Amino acid sequence: MPYSSTEDLPDNVKSVLPDHAQDIYKEAFNSAYDEYKHKADRRGDESQEEVAHKVAWAAVKKKYEKGDDDRWHPAHR
Repeated sequence: MPYSSTEDLPDNVKSVLPDHAQDIYKEAFNSAYDEYKHKADRRGDESQEEVAHKVAWAAVKKKYEKGDDDRWHPAHR
């Protein structure tokens, strides 16, 4: 289900992402959750929620990269 605030994000997301990345994750998740609500719009047997999480992580990876400390930091590209 869509997230109304970053406070509602899963702990495994909140514990590793900085605030701005959490905002990106939430917005991407909510958008994808709406976009892929119909099974015909998704590939394979993935659920609407699984697809939305994948899209959200992909959005985060455009601006952040995972560091050696297992936390996410702004990407230097």
